Amino acid sequence: MTTRTGRIALALLGAAAVALIAIELALGAVSFGQPRLADPCTASAGPPGAASTGPSSGFARATLNGAACELHTTREQLVLSFVPGAGTGRIRWSKQTIDRALHAGLQRAAHELAGSGLAGNALALTLTQLVAPSIQSLLGQAK
Repeated sequence: MTTRTGRIALALLGAAAVALIAIELALGAVSFGQPRLADPCTASAGPPGAASTGPSSGFARATLNGAACELHTTREQLVLSFVPGAGTGRIRWSKQTIDRALHAGLQRAAHELAGSGLAGNALALTLTQLVAPSIQSLLGQAK
């Protein structure tokens, strides 16, 4: 047999459960876990709240952002387009398109790293001459 206090406690627990579910739904529980892909043309090189990432990962992100922006796609779709086993329907970029996108990405990364002045321009030129041929040869071998 239940007591009056037990019924009240049970009703309060039920009301608290309903309130918690309503709060979670109001805070976006329905869309939790769905990817939010950033626009590569406006995205920053660093992930939000990650000040401890090294300069090389920020540089790589900035390069991917610039290349993806040039190709009018997302960073993720760009990377997956070079992986045949990803099952995403491989996107075929022409060599000229890849070259143009790679140069745009390196320009963006250099300017984010060194600024838009003389230092940024010098770094962009250096990277275009040194790094781009190596990346292009890797992409050529991956196809």
